[in-house]
Amino acid sequence: MSHPDPYGGPEPRGWDRPERPPALPWPERDVEPTGPWSRQSGADLYAGPQARPRPPARGYDEAAVDPYDGTGDPYRDDRYGAARDDGYDRRAPGRPVRDDDVPTSSLPPVRDDDLPTSQFPPVRDEPGPEHEPQRPPGRRQRGRRRASADRPATGQQAPSRAGRNLPAAIGVGLGLGALILVPLFFYLPAFLAVVAAAIGVGIWEMARAVRRSGAHPPLVPLIAGGVLMIGLAWYAGPDALSLGLLVTVLGTMIWRLGDGPGGFQRDLTAATLIAVYVPFLGGFAALSAAPPDDGLLRVLATLVAVVLSDTGGYAAGVTFGKHPMAPSISPKKSWEGFAGSVSAAALGSALLLWALFDLAPWWGALFGIAVSVSAVLGDLGESMIKRDLGVKDMSNLLPGHGGLMDRLDSILFAVPTAYLLLAVFVPVVG
Repeated sequence: MSHPDPYGGPEPRGWDRPERPPALPWPERDVEPTGPWSRQSGADLYAGPQARPRPPARGYDEAAVDPYDGTGDPYRDDRYGAARDDGYDRRAPGRPVRDDDVPTSSLPPVRDDDLPTSQFPPVRDEPGPEHEPQRPPGRRQRGRRRASADRPATGQQAPSRAGRNLPAAIGVGLGLGALILVPLFFYLPAFLAVVAAAIGVGIWEMARAVRRSGAHPPLVPLIAGGVLMIGLAWYAGPDALSLGLLVTVLGTMIWRLGDGPGGFQRDLTAATLIAVYVPFLGGFAALSAAPPDDGLLRVLATLVAVVLSDTGGYAAGVTFGKHPMAPSISPKKSWEGFAGSVSAAALGSALLLWALFDLAPWWGALFGIAVSVSAVLGDLGESMIKRDLGVKDMSNLLPGHGGLMDRLDSILFAVPTAYLLLAVFVPVVG
């Protein structure tokens, strides 16, 4: 018999065609091989013990369709035992798939109300009032009272252009003025006590502020030395004030030795700066008030010149201020404000010194200009110190002003200038 053509038969080609033995390699045509590779019919290929195992039926409970015969389901995925879902039931061709045939048809449908996030409002790109935290009903925000017809709602007090709470600043300024003037006119030793207390508070604020730079000046010898310097200036004059400064610096150095050598130079430098800046300059107030005949008038002329300088500078700066005077140190100070300070102090001092000491007006104007320039320089000097330390105010003792040193900064520079000028213009009698 001739060799059959393995590729020329009428059977379809592909993977659905049953396996067939290859052609015999030997030339004997009358000999037929036996065994599993012998020629058999399509039915015998799956009948013997060597037959290929038939895949198990999967999917539905009905009889599985043989994927190897001609009527097999070409759309069945034998890897997962499920038919392709294209809208038709492969068990009955032509019949659409109904909801009852789906295994999950017995589960209830999911609604939007059943979702756990349905209670949250939708998220928008722009923030709206629905994103604000909801407070329990019947409760108002802490710190605010409920508005009604009898009690209308009040807004928060807006700061002024100068950055201060103006009503609080005016009230505190009037209180400080009364605290100084009342003992000055009625009991002069009480004025000395007020000066000593102010110097002690200023030393505490400065020592507290310089700690931000890592320096730790000893507070006890500084305060004790400051009070000593005020007393020496009152009773013994300028030479005793300088001696008090020397004693304060030496006492601070000895006190600091007990803390060891670490940071000694830094702490001693800060202590010396505080001793010169606060009690030594403040001691000139005691020197000005020391003359028994006109000491209180000298102090009054100095305070009035400083107040006029601050008030004139504030009014002119808020009204006309456009050109910054020192933007890197104090951005709110302007040249227009400086001109207002000098003008107000010069005009007021000219009238005041003429009335108090019978001094020519031009000498009084010169006195006012010098005191105003000194006050502005003192304010800028403390602003530079605060900038270097990274603080806005020395403390928060005075509402609307900050700390006490924020009010003493201009006075501390103005008092020595006023003392020297008045010592020249109005010599001390006796």
